[in-house]
Amino acid sequence: MKINQIISLICFFIGITLWIPNIVFQIASPLWLLTFIIAPIGIVFSIRGKSNILLTLNLLVLLSFFILMFLGYLALVFTN
Repeated sequence: MKINQIISLICFFIGITLWIPNIVFQIASPLWLLTFIIAPIGIVFSIRGKSNILLTLNLLVLLSFFILMFLGYLALVFTN
């Protein structure tokens, strides 16, 4: 693997682990806000490394707040 792809993969894993306190342990941690900093770095390095898979994964991490908010509202609608 190229160094750009490795850095992009590391950014992806960091972005995922930033959500663990909120989702798994139900602890209100503001660390998830770092996804807005880490994910764009991963996107830049995935573009430099020419990896579409890593680009997609880091883009999902960048949009993860909006995806989880949508799923939460969807769950709220269907439970009432």
